[in-house]
Amino acid sequence: MVPLTTALGTGTAQAASCTAGTGPYQKQVEKFLGRTVDGKQSVADCKAIKAFQAQHGITPTIGYAGSLTWQTMNTIIQQRAAGKTPNKAGSCPTNKGRIACVDLTRQLSWIQDGKKLKYGPVPVRTGRDKQETRTGAKKIYWRNIDHVSSLYNVPMPYAQFFDGGQAFHSTTKSMYNPPGSAGCVNLRPADAKSYWNLLKNGDDVFVYGRKPGT
Repeated sequence: MVPLTTALGTGTAQAASCTAGTGPYQKQVEKFLGRTVDGKQSVADCKAIKAFQAQHGITPTIGYAGSLTWQTMNTIIQQRAAGKTPNKAGSCPTNKGRIACVDLTRQLSWIQDGKKLKYGPVPVRTGRDKQETRTGAKKIYWRNIDHVSSLYNVPMPYAQFFDGGQAFHSTTKSMYNPPGSAGCVNLRPADAKSYWNLLKNGDDVFVYGRKPGT
């Protein structure tokens, strides 16, 4: 569901910026990346960690197995575990008909009709610390396919607003790019287009959980 591979850069510049330090989450990160799990940093480990960090905008991008890198990987692990039963715990209402669910804890969203999964689950990028995506029951009240934010002057394609200035919309950033959005629920372009086609004004949205790091 979530692409994790990226080309590993080579050369002296990369080698020079790679840390030799063993991070506190070295073993977990090695396991996630399919490396030999020995808890010891190697040049190859560093390059693999650095490539992951570069793909998702995690800084400093030096190949260190720190808390943010592991937090990101752990979120991806939880997303994979959701499979096709993201609402197994029943946290998102099943008595509303068509509803878009947003799980902040797993940074995951999907659309369901009652108990039937209609789309997803897909990774999302929600609000950062102090600008969290607000939890609770909402409804889509305004849609604009070519919206541009008047506050931040940035494009918000396929915008579907459900809580004040908070909306589903497309972004080209990685869904794991820290520290997160300014409150909106970011989607990958193809997912944002699908949400646009599946939802309409008046449809329910339910946001719950807590984003890691907020």
